[in-house]
Amino acid sequence: MTETSVQMGIALAFVIFLIFIIASVYKKRQKSSGLMSLVAYQSLGPKKGVAALKIGREILILGITPTDFRLLKTFDEKDVEPDEIGNIIDKVERLRRIKEGIDG
Repeated sequence: MTETSVQMGIALAFVIFLIFIIASVYKKRQKSSGLMSLVAYQSLGPKKGVAALKIGREILILGITPTDFRLLKTFDEKDVEPDEIGNIIDKVERLRRIKEGIDG
């Protein structure tokens, strides 16, 4: 009985380990492939938010609603320093806090 439980525990640990390995490989592959990548996203409510999307050498700031999305701002990659991307993320976070204050 305990031998079976030990074997089952080892098999379960192995399957969980394989799931994590496959997920990490898939995540790395997804980041490196394709023309488009998500830099940041901040939810402002159900199906509403602001996203920073990198397409080629441009970074697009998009406003997203359930029925529409709008281009808010466009940056060229060479014009945006890594610190500025952090500032964009901070601004999106500030928008979320303002929204939470309005919703109460």
